[in-house]
Amino acid sequence: MNMVRQGNEQDRGFTIMEQGTVTTPQGFRAGAVYCGLKKVERYDLGAIVCDVPATAAGVYTTNLVIAAPLVVTREAIAQEQRLQAIVVNSGNANACTGLQGEQDAREMQQIFAHLQHIPPHYVGVTSTGVIGVPLPMAKVRRGLDALHASISREGGDDFCQAIMTTDLVKKTACVRLTVDGRTVHIAGAAKGSGMIHPQMATMLGFMTTDANMAAGSLDALLSRATDETFNMITVDGDTSTNDMVVAMASGLAGNEPLSAAHPEWPKFAEAFQYVAQVLAKAIARDGEGATKLIEVNVSGAASDEDARAIAKTIVGSSLVKSAVYGSDANWGRIIASAGRAGVPINPHNVNIWLGDVAVLQASQPLPFDEVAAKQVLDGTDVTIRVELNLGAGSATAWGCDLTYDYVKINASYRT
Repeated sequence: MNMVRQGNEQDRGFTIMEQGTVTTPQGFRAGAVYCGLKKVERYDLGAIVCDVPATAAGVYTTNLVIAAPLVVTREAIAQEQRLQAIVVNSGNANACTGLQGEQDAREMQQIFAHLQHIPPHYVGVTSTGVIGVPLPMAKVRRGLDALHASISREGGDDFCQAIMTTDLVKKTACVRLTVDGRTVHIAGAAKGSGMIHPQMATMLGFMTTDANMAAGSLDALLSRATDETFNMITVDGDTSTNDMVVAMASGLAGNEPLSAAHPEWPKFAEAFQYVAQVLAKAIARDGEGATKLIEVNVSGAASDEDARAIAKTIVGSSLVKSAVYGSDANWGRIIASAGRAGVPINPHNVNIWLGDVAVLQASQPLPFDEVAAKQVLDGTDVTIRVELNLGAGSATAWGCDLTYDYVKINASYRT
């Protein structure tokens, strides 16, 4: 069940910080430079650095073709469940680049560790961009020197730009709450616009917090938040070779260690998931060529897992996405998608709404106002609700419409 409640900030128990970045939590700094990996002169190398070794957790792509930086980062976190820095480049995925690609990722790790005077396994590495092209390491080496000099408490916004590829907007979120009488922050940054599909993490995401917490608690929290946010978005049905979400907790807020046994754990967990959900929805809204955010709410499923499968199938349907783009109230595509999700439904008792316009009741077509339905679909935020009348399971998934521009962008992505 989705942990993020509706309501105002007092109801939630945390405050949204509109100007917050990944450097708002205590102990974190960031920076970015342009080193020549992108065709246009825009930041393409960035890093987040913590003043102390931070508790760390990661989730990684389910694609069996895994980019070299993921191998390096997964090994680094596995050693002590700690990181003190993570370096990111855009413009080149360093994927399918063989042994040289892994050597290059390890060299990035070692160079930045040396510059920061920390052990190499305290540095994570990640890349995003074109697959199958070796990293131009001469440019990367020069860039890492300049990057080291750029790191500051004010660098969070620059870091967001450095991780963008076909993204049109920066994606960031930050909240503040109180735990054990101490002020705690949770922040995040993400990139993603294309090659997005809900099979672990579906993009690059970075979450920072100054909360004090054990590695096992952070790992469990990140896994659950990923399942209910990042894994519930889709743009095009493709899962990248480079997908990863990393969370780092500095512990500098000074609260008692957070775990599921802590009395304020539910509040903290909800705030953490809220940040993840904001980032996930921002990715879906910024899908390549997209003009509309689609939200699919499924209720009455036999279980939450079944509801997730149905919601993701509907929001990922090319036919549903195309109908939303054309503002066509073709609800038949919605029920057809629900029926092929691979989980049980009663095909004789399904209800569907487009916004507040009911179009199907107990699987019987309803007469409805086509103009009102079109107005719903003309909006930049389109909500589809599906009630299955089988149980208490529910889930929400997010995606975007499928437009001509998606094809244009991806027809010439490499060239």
